[in-house]
Amino acid sequence: MFNKDILLIKQMLQTIERIVEYSSGFDNPDDFAEDYKTYDATLMNFVALGETVGKLSEDFRDKYSNIEWSKINAFRNIIAHDYFGIDEEEVFGIIKKHISKLQIDLKDLIN
Repeated sequence: MFNKDILLIKQMLQTIERIVEYSSGFDNPDDFAEDYKTYDATLMNFVALGETVGKLSEDFRDKYSNIEWSKINAFRNIIAHDYFGIDEEEVFGIIKKHISKLQIDLKDLIN
């Protein structure tokens, strides 16, 4: 079954762990963005997350269509192509509202 895809999901989980770790010490988007090294590292991991989605097989993405693969990839594109136009509140909101659900959903795929 989808051996390559499972390895990619594990990579995505490692990337999510970094996003969570890097952003965990911040209570608001302004402080998060002011720590530019952490902010930049977090954004780079979102880019990596989207890149990995693009490597998943179409069959795998179709089978697990409950995960919004296209939104993950679209966010990667926004960061990569409009870096200085990124809204730190949006990034912070995605981390606080959506990243843990994605993490849980991905873990469910490999268990």
